[in-house]
Amino acid sequence: MKDFLTDQGVEVEIERLRESPYVKLAKKEEALRYRRRQYMYQLRAYEKKGRKLEAQGYTLDNLEEMWNDS
Repeated sequence: MKDFLTDQGVEVEIERLRESPYVKLAKKEEALRYRRRQYMYQLRAYEKKGRKLEAQGYTLDNLEEMWNDS
């Protein structure tokens, strides 16, 4: 028969895991990986927006001029 944790046992185990250096290491790695993914998604959005701007006639050279004219 399996041992089941009491509510207090669950809380003790959670506290132990929160202090574990292995948990901290894994959380940091995950945060870094997700940060890179978010950066990639942001760059994709900028690329999509840049394509739309180019289709409207904007370039790096005339962007400020066209922005001020509108």
